[in-house]
Amino acid sequence: MKITVTWGIGTGSTKLSAFDRALWDAGIANLNLIPLSSIIPPGSEIEVKKLEPTDSSKNFGKRVYVVLSCLSTEKVEKSVFAGVGWVMNRKSQKGLFVEHHGNSEEEVRKLIADSLTDMVEYRKDEYGQIEYKICGIECKNKPVAALVCAVYQIEPW
Repeated sequence: MKITVTWGIGTGSTKLSAFDRALWDAGIANLNLIPLSSIIPPGSEIEVKKLEPTDSSKNFGKRVYVVLSCLSTEKVEKSVFAGVGWVMNRKSQKGLFVEHHGNSEEEVRKLIADSLTDMVEYRKDEYGQIEYKICGIECKNKPVAALVCAVYQIEPW
């Protein structure tokens, strides 16, 4: 299974419209998001690639399974960051995702590293290095949102 990690930022009149704009920027605005926990199935391949908005237009209204990190704010001069991190077992190509958000890239990176370090400690599999995708935006005068999303599979209803 190919899992695409995409990202987006957005600005809007409200935090909700900023989130929708970030979804559009990530290429997944026209889909119904179904959240998943942190398990990457065996045989998976992770591709870090920003999806184009047209990718979801042809799938308007379909459901998509995701691991999503998102944060928004309307406070001027405040920054928001979202991130997804993952580790993979090279033999089985299975792994773990985590999603975190915060007010700096460093904060999000540390939260991801701490979570994945803990999670692999008690599992018997060997995992490779931690991979990250983090993005952020500063609020200047309108609400903003940042998101990173692992997109699993798009399905019709």
